[in-house]
Amino acid sequence: MKSLWLDSLQLPAFPPLEHDLDTEVVIIGGGLAGILTAYMLQQQGIDYALVEADKICRGISGNTTAKITSQHSLIYDRLLHEQGSERALMYYRANEQALAKYRELAASYDCDFESKSAFVYTLDQPQKIEREAAALTTLGCPFKMHEQLPLPFAVAAALEFTDQAQFNPVKLVAAIAADLRIYEQSMVREISPHQVIAGEHKIKTRQIIVTTHFPFINKHGAYFLKMYQHRSYVIALENAPAVGAMYVDEAEKGMSFRDYGDLLLLGGGDHRTGKEGGNWCELRDFAARFYPKAWERYAWAAQDCMSLDQVPYIGRYGSSTPDLYVATGFNKWGMTSSMVAAQILSDLVAGRQPQFAEVFDPQRSMLKPRLLVNGFTALINLLTISNKRCPHLGCALSWNDVEQSWDCPCHGSRFTKEGELLDNPATGPAKVE
Repeated sequence: MKSLWLDSLQLPAFPPLEHDLDTEVVIIGGGLAGILTAYMLQQQGIDYALVEADKICRGISGNTTAKITSQHSLIYDRLLHEQGSERALMYYRANEQALAKYRELAASYDCDFESKSAFVYTLDQPQKIEREAAALTTLGCPFKMHEQLPLPFAVAAALEFTDQAQFNPVKLVAAIAADLRIYEQSMVREISPHQVIAGEHKIKTRQIIVTTHFPFINKHGAYFLKMYQHRSYVIALENAPAVGAMYVDEAEKGMSFRDYGDLLLLGGGDHRTGKEGGNWCELRDFAARFYPKAWERYAWAAQDCMSLDQVPYIGRYGSSTPDLYVATGFNKWGMTSSMVAAQILSDLVAGRQPQFAEVFDPQRSMLKPRLLVNGFTALINLLTISNKRCPHLGCALSWNDVEQSWDCPCHGSRFTKEGELLDNPATGPAKVE
């Protein structure tokens, strides 16, 4: 199914890499983070090339709900208590700076940018909202509290960030990408220090940036242990009442809402990739109950890389890779995080010290309970008897009957019923016959 964004206009097309290259920076991955990084490098006069295995923004960036906000559910209470006030405030300011940069771009490029408030609500645990409010007060971040929202059900409490935004990400990419140095249909087969092999051609380079959603290089960074992936689902409804802002439930399996023109975008049905969940069925049941006069115009799904502390990994790929960088683990907030990544990465390759890099450092400690859960999940899966295996690290694949795909419960790679690759970190097909 095609998303609203990918159905709205045609993205520019780019040729495959057909010759060897020598460039200052190679960006691997043509999603929003890679495109924005390329745009910033070009603005600074830094020589670069972006290589994309398929077509730009046809993956997660084209299948988002497209909210630009510093309000990432209930993250500030967690950050304050786990990482301290300095890092919690860094996180807030980095995302506010990203929002300001989008606002600047929207003044020059038509992307349906709209200033909106962002709300996080709870159905039955107001103490969570109160703790988040206390954390924001400690940090000096502005917010408002609410007991009622214009949603078709009662909430126990809600918290509002004003002056946030929503947009059409494909419109922005279509506008800024046309003049960028991009090569499509150029899958990277090998990376070595200062060299990338894409297709049949070599790219000599000083620095490499990996923005491929889930990092595919396993020998550095241990991302296969410190991340997992979630599927989430969206339907766009016609003839549903407008909600006027952006809303998200603090509960992992709750609903999200936003408008786009005369459409209501309803998100939810989340589950870990390779496991069962609510999917579109949950959203359609909800719409039938609360919006009985509405009808569905679009339906799509996305996949999110989840870090262990809900903060993205942006910076040096591994402790021993000084010229290799990464941006991943955006935790369902990929629009704002893509801009944060582009700002940090463009500074790093230019030799500048990014203002907020410390809180996003991929080498920070990840000794979290989730690390053990991830490792145990992978171990159990590796011991599962099955001849249908993911080529990434050998985990047994699960059949996704709703989306008709083979999914990896360990790291989130997905394949068609014939075994063709849909989502990374795998880089090739799976044998599923």
